[in-house]
Amino acid sequence: MPRLSSARYGKDNIRVYKVHRDENGTQTVVEMTVCVLLEGEIDLSYTEGDNSVVVATDTVKNTVYILAKQHPVTPPELFGAIVGTHFIETYEHIHLAHVKVVMHRWTRMVVDGKPHPHSFLRDGSETRNAEITVNEGKGINIRSAIAGLLVLKSTGSAFHSFVRDDYTTLPDVFDRILSTEVDCGWTWNTDRGIAEVKSRVPQFDEAWETARKITLETFAIDNSASVQNAMYKMCERILAAVPSVDAVDYSLPNKHYFEIDLSWHKGLKNTGKDAEVYAPQSNPNGLIQCTVKR
Repeated sequence: MPRLSSARYGKDNIRVYKVHRDENGTQTVVEMTVCVLLEGEIDLSYTEGDNSVVVATDTVKNTVYILAKQHPVTPPELFGAIVGTHFIETYEHIHLAHVKVVMHRWTRMVVDGKPHPHSFLRDGSETRNAEITVNEGKGINIRSAIAGLLVLKSTGSAFHSFVRDDYTTLPDVFDRILSTEVDCGWTWNTDRGIAEVKSRVPQFDEAWETARKITLETFAIDNSASVQNAMYKMCERILAAVPSVDAVDYSLPNKHYFEIDLSWHKGLKNTGKDAEVYAPQSNPNGLIQCTVKR
């Protein structure tokens, strides 16, 4: 006999832009993409076609816009918790709300050496993310994250002494280009409710700045034996710096740059110590992941 083992639904890709206007004429802008997924006593909508238990996804979208007007949208951890709590408290049959907030970069322009009051630029695809789960009677779980942070160093990385067998063609490399697109997350210990989330607000910004700083410093300075070893060091440092975080995770894809042998052209040297021109690669790529807990 078939049975519905799990179900959730909601609205994805809700694009939100909010502007705050100070009395002195300075404006601050925030742009987000929000996803809200709901769980609860919604089985009948799947098994019997009974929509009486469905909060329409259009209603979900409208609710996000209204809450963005009524509440702060920064930090994203707080806004996500406000959105999730609203659905749990408003609809008796909804018991679990999953909210993801992706904040896009708008950096204030500097004109004639001064910050411009209302002009901004997008200086990269990096986003600040927050994933919030509000579970009725069990609290609020939050994972903060950095995503899409593209980094590269032209030396100071190695990869050698790995398993070698009949399937291996990769040579040992003692100095190489290392590039990756950082996806780094840190999971906070569970909050009992929205009031506790609000009390953490200063910590959310501080933790994001700390995690980003540690990621960049470790990437740049560490002469790592591998991506695996470098990311573990990053996790250790973030856990030491942010006591309220229970776990840190990284996902780092390799962005490969291969030497080009140009010796066929008049003996031109462009390999080993003579390498200067490389071919950036797309796929396939290595993907290294880890989670470190206390």
